[in-house]
Amino acid sequence: MAAGAIPHGVPAVASTARRRLVADRIGALVIRIGGFAVLASILAILAFLVAEIAPVLRPARVSPLPLLRASGAAPLALLVNEHRSHAAALGADGVLRVVRLDDGATVLEQRLADAFGVAVADPAGGTLAGASADGTAVVVPVTFAVSFADGVRRIEPSIGEPLRLEVGPPGPAIRALALRAGDTTTLAAALADGRVALVRREAEHNAFTGETSVTSERRALAAPAPVSALALAPDARDLYAGTDDGQVLRFDLRGASVEPAEQASAGGSAIRALALLIGGRSLVVGQQDGSLSVWFAVPRAGAPPRLERIRDFPRFPAAIERLAPSQRDRSFFAEAADGSLGLLHSTSGRVLWRGAPPLAEPSALVFAPKGDGALRGGTGGLLGLDVDDPHPELSLQALFGRVWYEGAPEPDFVWQSSSGDDAFEPKLSLTPLLAGTLKGTFYALLLAVPLAVLGAMYTSQFLHPTLQRWVKPGVEIMAALPSVVLGFLAALWLAPRLEQLFPALLAMGVGVPLAAIAAGWLWQSLPRRWTGSWPSGAEVGWIAAAVLAASAVCISLSGRIEDAFFGGSFPVWLQHATGLAYDQRNAVVVGIAMGFAVIPIIFAIAEDAFSNVPTDLSAGSLALGASRWQTVVRVVLPTASAGLFSAVMIGFGRAVGETMIVLMATGNTPIIDWSPFNGFRTLSANIAVEIPEAPQGATLYRTLFLAALLLFAITFTVNTAAELVRHRLRQRYARL
Repeated sequence: MAAGAIPHGVPAVASTARRRLVADRIGALVIRIGGFAVLASILAILAFLVAEIAPVLRPARVSPLPLLRASGAAPLALLVNEHRSHAAALGADGVLRVVRLDDGATVLEQRLADAFGVAVADPAGGTLAGASADGTAVVVPVTFAVSFADGVRRIEPSIGEPLRLEVGPPGPAIRALALRAGDTTTLAAALADGRVALVRREAEHNAFTGETSVTSERRALAAPAPVSALALAPDARDLYAGTDDGQVLRFDLRGASVEPAEQASAGGSAIRALALLIGGRSLVVGQQDGSLSVWFAVPRAGAPPRLERIRDFPRFPAAIERLAPSQRDRSFFAEAADGSLGLLHSTSGRVLWRGAPPLAEPSALVFAPKGDGALRGGTGGLLGLDVDDPHPELSLQALFGRVWYEGAPEPDFVWQSSSGDDAFEPKLSLTPLLAGTLKGTFYALLLAVPLAVLGAMYTSQFLHPTLQRWVKPGVEIMAALPSVVLGFLAALWLAPRLEQLFPALLAMGVGVPLAAIAAGWLWQSLPRRWTGSWPSGAEVGWIAAAVLAASAVCISLSGRIEDAFFGGSFPVWLQHATGLAYDQRNAVVVGIAMGFAVIPIIFAIAEDAFSNVPTDLSAGSLALGASRWQTVVRVVLPTASAGLFSAVMIGFGRAVGETMIVLMATGNTPIIDWSPFNGFRTLSANIAVEIPEAPQGATLYRTLFLAALLLFAITFTVNTAAELVRHRLRQRYARL
């Protein structure tokens, strides 16, 4: 009977083996597919980030349009509407022409004078002004009314009532003009005798009577040398002048003084062109030798701001003749006497584009209102330019270097992405965010690594097995707490109490370790007949009670410690003694909260690393007479070092990517300061704060994706380095 049972059992055993083989193969295939899916997902995320950032790396493109053969003399000043459908040209023959840019046809024409020797445009005010040889200037507004009929956009240009102003004596005496138009029209003219004539006309409308009263003012300003270029601030409170001997002058038009309020040297070469960028704070200076620089007022302690040369651009091959600033950002066109043209950006210090579009004897230049084009005028006609440069503010220097921003006393790393002012200068330095990320990670790991690693060592090597089954799951359950809950508690509960009890925290840093050591020593010193009656592992409760008692004593004595050592107020003492301010939401709060979130991850991996050390190694060490502590330090710890390093690196990655805790508990101040008493802003928190308000495809939007790529690169680099180090450590201690 037994002999007959064997043949019947063989097919069943073979079938079971085949099923196991098939299951193993299916499992291996699923694991491979999962691994490849993870890799594909990571590569897809990387590809998406790169695709969103790629437009930032694309250089600016300036493309000339077909040349328009417009009638009349060469224009001296130009205006173009926001749709780039029409342009207003004030010619040397004294005629104002409105030209349709589709075909170059003149749709409006009005003679204003016999001839103009010099002209200027105020694109923001939609006004042109020209000065004739008799010393008369004509100011005329041009409007482009937009309407829609049957879904078709119609643009109706119109020429307003000309305003005639006496600015100088008869004769060819006017060298340069500057204009700001509106309810108050201000016109400045540089005269050949070295003076600067200023004419201001203000119209006030009485809403009750319907009457309009007009007041006029004419002043003569004294310049130390003949003035060759002028620029008026948007509010017409300051007038900037450039002289033939390379001096930059600033006149304060709010007072009665006729002398320059400020004078600075631009290097000796004659100044040929001046322009104020959007906001009226940055002054672009073009000189005879092709030099191009940006100036603005720098605040000084205890003294008025001083006009200083901030940055220089590469020199042009010929004298700078014209400057055309953008009305959207701090980009501007610069045109040289040889016809070469450059597109530059002030804040980033970039030369966005350089070229020489073909145009005979260029005489006028204007930047389109939307920043998507420009228009040049000359004897050859009108030449339109398409401009494609959506992200001129970004450069490596702007993202990671010190930049001297308008109104700042010195170059600095600044993140400030928005403001209520349309003329705001974006400050998009990622360096404060990177520093904040590393700062938060450092303080979190400063708390988490010692507690987690030493706790894992004690749990796996010293703690009684009965307690191990409770301690390890209990610590791992800490990882289930949502980050938003930890951030909420840190911001609303921990931060204010820590401010009140910070002296107690300092005392606990000394008192708690001493209490734990004293409790352990006392336990060892007690007679064996006393300690032996307690269950194994009871020393943990004894030490825990000592730690809790020491903490309670430190908290109860916090007020006395603060009175004795810190004059009754730790924040006030800190400010007076060290100059550091105490912010309620600071790095200490984040270190405690984020350390609490990181401890379970490091603890779990470190405990597994200690537990996976072969018992033969520790048993052999103990058999040779080593103590338990000597065995752990000299045998177990080196063998588990590879796993411990991985645990710390994974904790580092967890802290770097943390969002909600740092978002809620830091104050989100993007500053570079390693003080534990100040807040900070991290890359991840900045993305969470800014991305809902960032217009898709805009510069801020792509900068945030660059920050995400930087986070990706940091974690990838750290994990790769950790894997290499772990492999080296495993090889080194494999022989133990």
